Amino acid sequence: SFKLDLPSNMKQRGIHPSFHASLLRIHVPNDDRRFPGRDPHQVLALGDTTESEEWPVEKIIDHAGKGATASFLVQWKSGDTTWLPYAEIKHLSALPAYFDALGVESIAKL
Repeated sequence: SFKLDLPSNMKQRGIHPSFHASLLRIHVPNDDRRFPGRDPHQVLALGDTTESEEWPVEKIIDHAGKGATASFLVQWKSGDTTWLPYAEIKHLSALPAYFDALGVESIAKL
């Protein structure tokens, strides 16, 4: 096992400082041939982040589930996609456009 010297804000988030050696890997920088266009600065900073940080959304491309318990597949401007619960995306301006494309008026009709 390895014990890392973590900053206090990471400890407050509940990140445990000890890791088994089998979980650790050597950092390999981005390979632009395998991941073209990926911004190396886009990686989530675990240090001093603020709640006001937002990543630009291209569009919502799919959903799974119904109503307020649904999850949505969000495509970011970077090209990456992420499944997120409704509670985390209900404020996005891309959501009404997605509802319009489906012909529904609100999350309750989904």
